[in-house]
Amino acid sequence: MNWIDYTIILVYLLAFLGLGYLFKENKDSGDYFLGGRSMGWVPLSLSTMATQLSAISFISAPAFVGIKDGGGLQWLTYEFGVPLAMAFLLVALIPSLYKAGIVSVYEYLERRFDASSRLLISFVFQVSRSVATGVMVYTMALILQATTGIEFWISVILIGVITLIYSFQGGMKAVIWGDVIQMLILFLGIVICLTYGLSELGGWDNFLTRVDSDRLTAVDFSKWGFTNGDGQDEFGFWPMVIGGFFLYASYYGTDQTQTQRLLSAKGLPTIKKLLLANGLFRFPVTLTYCIMGLVLGTLLLSDLGFQDQIEQVYTANIDSLEGKKADLMVPVFIIKYLPNGIIGILLVAIMSAAMSSLSSTVNSLSAVTIEDFVKRFKGDLSDTQYVRYSRFLSIFWGLVCLFFAFFAGNIEGTVIEVINKVSSIFYGPILAAFILALLTKRTHALGANIGIVIGVGLNMYLWLYVPEVFWFWWNAIGCVVTLVVGYMISILIPKTTKQGIKIGFYKANTEVLILLGYFVLIIAISILLKSILL
Repeated sequence: MNWIDYTIILVYLLAFLGLGYLFKENKDSGDYFLGGRSMGWVPLSLSTMATQLSAISFISAPAFVGIKDGGGLQWLTYEFGVPLAMAFLLVALIPSLYKAGIVSVYEYLERRFDASSRLLISFVFQVSRSVATGVMVYTMALILQATTGIEFWISVILIGVITLIYSFQGGMKAVIWGDVIQMLILFLGIVICLTYGLSELGGWDNFLTRVDSDRLTAVDFSKWGFTNGDGQDEFGFWPMVIGGFFLYASYYGTDQTQTQRLLSAKGLPTIKKLLLANGLFRFPVTLTYCIMGLVLGTLLLSDLGFQDQIEQVYTANIDSLEGKKADLMVPVFIIKYLPNGIIGILLVAIMSAAMSSLSSTVNSLSAVTIEDFVKRFKGDLSDTQYVRYSRFLSIFWGLVCLFFAFFAGNIEGTVIEVINKVSSIFYGPILAAFILALLTKRTHALGANIGIVIGVGLNMYLWLYVPEVFWFWWNAIGCVVTLVVGYMISILIPKTTKQGIKIGFYKANTEVLILLGYFVLIIAISILLKSILL
C-alpha cells in the first residue's frame, strides 16, 4: 500500500460523513426509520442486496468455493430458495405488514396477539443481531490487520465511528443510499478480482484447463442433509430448497434489518418491484463471486508464491487467525497481485461490506428498541423527542456492536457457526407466528406462544442431541411444528381473537409466475453449469 491507496480510503470515509449531513433532516419516526416512506425500488433493492452481500460474501464465500474442503459451486444452492420466498412474501406477508403502518415489524404480533410475543421476539433479535454484527466487524478488522498492517483497533474505530456518524445524522435515508454506494463498490471489487485473477492465469481457457472439475458440480439430488455429523451430506438440493425457502421467507419477511427496507417503500407497487428484483438479481451476483472464488482458488494452487504469502501471513497471526487460513485468499490476492490505487478500491470494498452490515444493524436495532420498549414505558413521545431518542439509541447499539467486535477474540472460533444455528432455531417459529397472525382467523395469543415455545424447543433439541440433521432443516421443522401446534391449541382451547385485521392473500400473479419460472431457470443453469464451462 502507498499514499494513493490511503488517499482513496480517506476520501471514501469523508464522503460518508458528508452523506450523513446530506440527510440530516429527520422530523419524526417515519423520516428517521422509514425514510419518509419515499424510497423507490432501485435504491431499496440495492440496499437489500448490500446488506445480504456482506463481507462474508466477498471473502469467506469465494474461499469456500475455491479452496475449502467440500466446497465448490454447491454454494449456489443457498440461492435456490430465494425466488420461492419472494413469491410467498409478495402474496402472504409483506402487503399486510406495509399497510399496517408500523415501524417495528414485531408490533404486528402485539396487534394480532399480545405484547408477550412481540417483546420476546424483539429481544431475541436485538441480542443475536448485535453479537453477529460485532463478530463480523471483528473478523474484517482482523483480516485487514493481517494483510495490510493497519492496526486492528484502528480498523474497528474507522469502520465503527464513520458508520455511526452517518447513521446518527441521516437515519434510514443515509443507510439506504450508503448501501447503494457500498453495493456498487463491492460488486466492482468482485469484478476487479475476477478480471485480474483471469489475467494472472492467462485467460479464461487456461483457467478452465486448470480448475478442479469436482468444484464445478453445483447440484446434488442425492444429499438430504441427514449426516453422521461430519458435514459431508449437507449441501443437497432438497434441504437447501426447502430449508432455504423458510429461512429466506423469515429473514426477508420478519427480520427487522430487511423488513424495515420494505416498509420504507413508496407503496405496494414499489414493494412488488423490490421483491421481484431481489428474487432475480441475487443469483447472478452470487454466481459472479463464486466464479471469482474458483479463479482465485485455481491461481492459488498454481502459484507457490501466492501460497507462501498466505502461509506467512497466517503463521505471523496464527493466534488470532487460527482456522481462518482460507479466508486470507482474497485479501492476500489484493495485496500481492493488484496495483496501487486498485488496492485502495478493493480495501474500500471490504470496508464497505462491513459498514453496510453495521449501519443496517444499528438503524434496525434502534428502531425496535424505541418502538417495542422505550415507547411502552415512556408513553407518547413528541416528534423531537422521538428523533432524539432514536439517534442516541443508534449510538448505543453501535457501541454495543463495537464492544462485541473488540472482545470477540475469546469466542470467535466457533461463534459464526453458532450464530447461524441460533438464527435457524428461531427463524422458522418466528415465520410461523407471522403466518398464524396474517393468514388464520382462529389462532389466538396462547396458541401462538405455545407453538413458538415448542417449535424453538424442538429445534434446540435437534441442535443438542440430533447433530445428524443439517441446521438448514431447522427452519422448516420449526415453522411447521409451530404452525400445527399453534393452530391446534387455538382450536382445542377457544379464545376470543382480535378483530378488524385483514386476513388472506394478495394478488401478484405476474410477479409470482416470473419468480417461479426463474426458480426453474437457475436450477437448470446450476445443473448444466459444469458441462457449459467444460
